[in-house]
Amino acid sequence: MTLLALLLAPLAAAIAIAIAPPRLSAWIATAGSIAAAAIAVLAAVQFPSWTSEVFWPDEVGPAVFGGFGITLELGLDGVSMLMVLLTVVLTAISVIGSYTAIDHRHREYYAWFMVLESSMLLAFMARDAVVFYIGYEFTLVPMFFLISIWGGPDRRPAAIKFFIFTFLASVLMLAGIVYVASRRAEWLGEWSFRIPDLVSYASTQLTAGEQFWVFLALMAAFAVKTPFFPVHSWLPLAHDQAPTAGSVILAGTLLKLGTYGAFRIGLPMAPLGGAELCNFFAILAILGILAAAMICWVQTDVKKLVAYSSVSHMGMLMLGMFALNPIGLQGSVLYFVNHGLSTGAMFLLIGMVYERFHTKDMNQLGGLASTMPVWSCFMIFFTLSSVGLPGLNGFVGEVLCLWGCFTAEHDTMAGYPGLLGPWYAIIAIVGLILGAMYLLRMLGKMVWGEVRTPAGHDHEHGSLPQDLTAREIGILVPLAALCLFIGLYPRPILESIDPAVRSVLAGYPDAVLRVRDAELAEGRSAEDAPTLVLVEDSSR
Repeated sequence: MTLLALLLAPLAAAIAIAIAPPRLSAWIATAGSIAAAAIAVLAAVQFPSWTSEVFWPDEVGPAVFGGFGITLELGLDGVSMLMVLLTVVLTAISVIGSYTAIDHRHREYYAWFMVLESSMLLAFMARDAVVFYIGYEFTLVPMFFLISIWGGPDRRPAAIKFFIFTFLASVLMLAGIVYVASRRAEWLGEWSFRIPDLVSYASTQLTAGEQFWVFLALMAAFAVKTPFFPVHSWLPLAHDQAPTAGSVILAGTLLKLGTYGAFRIGLPMAPLGGAELCNFFAILAILGILAAAMICWVQTDVKKLVAYSSVSHMGMLMLGMFALNPIGLQGSVLYFVNHGLSTGAMFLLIGMVYERFHTKDMNQLGGLASTMPVWSCFMIFFTLSSVGLPGLNGFVGEVLCLWGCFTAEHDTMAGYPGLLGPWYAIIAIVGLILGAMYLLRMLGKMVWGEVRTPAGHDHEHGSLPQDLTAREIGILVPLAALCLFIGLYPRPILESIDPAVRSVLAGYPDAVLRVRDAELAEGRSAEDAPTLVLVEDSSR
């Protein structure tokens, strides 16, 4: 009942907002988001499975469409529990951070925000693939309205592009899920869309060719949501045009639905397909790291710069995932959390500056360390977290992703041979260096140097003081504390991630060895062909 209460708390707040006077909308949304956060913390305290593979609660939910085996089954393991906690924390912070940023249609804004939170929680808690798909897809509706109504000048094209990209790709995911369920129904005579049932059947009974196409169909959806290069073009525009809180949620949790889907459904369901395609997706991840980093060099809009840097960081996350060993996958899952905290905080800080100066142009902003010292301290802290400074959260995730990738092909003794190798990690490190350079360049232009502000900004300034208010500091401090804690003591989170990681990778040692054997066989046949020709020529 705790998980159901967690799912319903934001929906109850949305209904209350719809019938209450508009002036109470922000307060009801705050109460609803804090209630959801409190329930999530209670669930975390009660959670018995932090260091085991067991889902909690381990029971089948009520049937939604009994004839097709679709059940409203909710459950959590260590990874999904972390994602639920990240979701409720960022949602509460985003709602409180919207008090001065939203100046019209308050009732609709906060109601849609509560619906968005409930949809994300449904996807992260679902143990039925169709229920996951419903939560995954329904997040498009509230985010579409948040961007198209409260976004920037190009908000409608951004919202439409975001919707079309994600919706069309998700149809392929649904097709892959239905295919696996239908094959299982032919084999066993009963329908079931429970994720454990589909994973158990597909990973052991589908042929290598079938797993290849199933994995490709699933990753077509998850790659767009993540997003992978070259299907990332919707994200920078959506980030740039979304309201500040929308960008925080988009970076912090919505993108993680794609990576979480790959982790929870894609990798375990089709290990032969994952092993066959891991080099392909690793190359796309590296291209995303480098291409987005180069684009950042020519950006003068600070929000677009952080948006493209987000694409680069997500490439690092996915590179660790496709190392296909516990080290890389642990780093990837930890990156889920780290990226949400640091990038979400940077979008909050950019929004706070925009409220005061009504510009995101770095050429018009400078020397803020002297006029906004508190803001500057937070901006420096979260930028260094994003860069991966040792002692902060970004460093741990990046090191584990690179370590897993670097040692993948030499990890046979640990039982997890991979198909990547040192060169993947070395090239990815170039992207990290570029990332440090453009983010530090951003700090140099905005924080230090001579003071630059847009002409006439004092008249548009409104009631906000020059530096951060107590409310703004209050929503940034928890994020900074979490970044520091994870950077200094990541062990508890890594221990909670490890059982789920090893469960996901259970089918990969054999799958990778089969792919290696196939590559060696192809290599041998290619080498034998010229020899046969030479023998034939000598006989003449």
